[in-house]
Formats: sequence, structure tokens, C-alpha cells
Amino acid sequence: MSETNTIDLPMILGVKSGMTRIFLDSGDSVPVTVVKLIPNYITSVRTETKDGHSAYQIGYGEKREKLINKATLGHLKKSGVEANLSKFTELRVDAADEASLGKQVSLGEFTPDTWVDVSGVSKGKGFQGVIKRYNFAGGPAAHGSHFHRTTGSIGNRATPGKVFKNKKMPGHMGSEAKTIQNLKVVEVNEEKGYLLIKGSVPGSKNGFVKISKAQKK
Repeated sequence: MSETNTIDLPMILGVKSGMTRIFLDSGDSVPVTVVKLIPNYITSVRTETKDGHSAYQIGYGEKREKLINKATLGHLKKSGVEANLSKFTELRVDAADEASLGKQVSLGEFTPDTWVDVSGVSKGKGFQGVIKRYNFAGGPAAHGSHFHRTTGSIGNRATPGKVFKNKKMPGHMGSEAKTIQNLKVVEVNEEKGYLLIKGSVPGSKNGFVKISKAQKK
């Protein structure tokens, strides 16, 4: 692909492939997350005059054509993107250039030793009790105790006579949007289509992750 048909942006989306470790020249073992590189395209350009804000719409997650609805196919055709993309997100910028429509996002901003923030949806763990969900201590296991892994008292006095909102109680755990800040890019291999990030990132295998330039570095 020619350089004129690509654009450097401070954000790119990939697919989490799992974790492994690599060895540095010093012999140190470094735990890394492997992120599969997937095509990202500019599918729409938002401008101040037309939309009230300046941003790029980025399309990703390619599928077979029969799995994409006609409205989305028409939108992609209008933007000049041939790939059958199924997911879209938006990146706010200072001044969006309409000439960037249809261009593919490059990895120019994500060289080795770059600091990044990684966002994803955490693993879903279903309905869990307070010991697993909030690390409550629980009660005695024996000696006639009837208090083992339950919540315990959640009430209050006659005043206010209610259970306050956000009380730590059993419920659905996981499947939340999470961001891990200040992770370092260890290796970028465009030829083989992967990127290595030091440490762990949110989400399960084959889940989409958003990689953006670190905000606090």
C-alpha cells in the first residue's frame, strides 16, 4: 500500500491473541500481550461546520459480505472502503481533513518503546458473591457457625432506614469497559501482523482492544 493512502493517528484497534513472554538481550524474561494487527480505515470525517465537532470515524472488524447489513455496505461504499467492516468508533481530533476519507490507519505512532493506554471489555465472570467480587473475608468455617460466605448485615438504623446505593453486594461481575494506562510497546512486526505490549491488557482472547497514545506520559 502506498504511503499516500495511509494516515498516522494516535489510536488503532487490534485483536487480543493471548499472552506469552520474550527474552531480552540481557536475558531478562518480559511478559507480553500479543495483539493481532487488523485493518483500520477512515470511514467518515466529522467537521465543525457539518457536525459540530472534528473527528474521524474508524471502521474495523472485517467480516463476510453476507454478514454486513445493506446500510453499512452503502456507508462503506460511499467512503471508498472496499473491506466489509462491521464495527466503528470515533476519534476526536483538532482538525479533521476530509481528504483522509477512505485511508488506512498506519502504525507510524506506535514504534517500540512507545507508551500506550489499552482499553477493552474485561472478562465476564457471571453472577458472583461478595467474597469473589469484593474480597470480603467471610465467616468461620466450623464450630456451629452459620455465617460462611454470605454478605452479612446490609441494613441501617431506623434512620435512614434504607440500604444505600452502591452497597457492595452479590451481582454480575466483569464484562466492563476497562483501561490500563502507561503500558510499553515492546515490538511491532507489520510483516507478520502482530504487536507486543508489556504486561496484561483487559479482555479475553479474540476480543477487540483499543490502543492509544498514553495520556499521562
